[in-house]
Amino acid sequence: MKQAFAEVWSQLQAEPVVWITFTLLVYIAALTLYKRAGSHPALLPVLTSVVVIVGVLLLTGTPYAAYEQGTRFFMFLIGPATVALAVPLYTQLPRLRHLWKPIGVALVVGCFTAILSALGIAWLFGASTDTLLSLAPKSATMPIAVEVAALTGGVPSLTTVAVGITGIAGAVLTGPVLKFLKISDPVIHGFTKGLSAHAIGTAKAIQVGETNGAFSALGLCLNGIATALAVPLVLALFGLF
Repeated sequence: MKQAFAEVWSQLQAEPVVWITFTLLVYIAALTLYKRAGSHPALLPVLTSVVVIVGVLLLTGTPYAAYEQGTRFFMFLIGPATVALAVPLYTQLPRLRHLWKPIGVALVVGCFTAILSALGIAWLFGASTDTLLSLAPKSATMPIAVEVAALTGGVPSLTTVAVGITGIAGAVLTGPVLKFLKISDPVIHGFTKGLSAHAIGTAKAIQVGETNGAFSALGLCLNGIATALAVPLVLALFGLF
């Protein structure tokens, strides 16, 4: 009986539709729970989904490589989804013309802070050079971060994990921190989410409102470009590249 089940499960693992359907159902359930809980940050759908999916992979003994292969279609969708974020941003162009200076300063400060803090903390804990190279671009959106890591000698798989953790942490913590600082401007909230939590933060920002989502998309795109330019510079400065 166990052998028959193992054979069936082995065959199912090779079918992309199984993992795509499973992932969608888990996310829909997580999103429903999130809404019923009043959008509690601890129940962020991405976080809940990751916990459930990782748990299932561990319980079934499924290698991550098999899951990644089965859900590769989602990776393809990241590019078009990122480009589509330009639509809400277009509606905010008049406002953007008046805010380009503070946005530029916030971008430079945020980008270099993210890179230097990641390198500094990892170095203090004795991380290897490969780990440092992998963590440096972790605040950029996934496609850019993975490509930067590959070009600079990092480990793309480790970068993928770092990007995911960064996005989830940023999406969960950004709102409470800004609320504590008594900052309510949707422009600041949105840009901060996109800058620090890329696509995951932007997904949360879009749920809040149009302005929030538009400026989060702007932060995501600008920080992706800035990170791609800044990471090689910082690594070269510290003799890592």
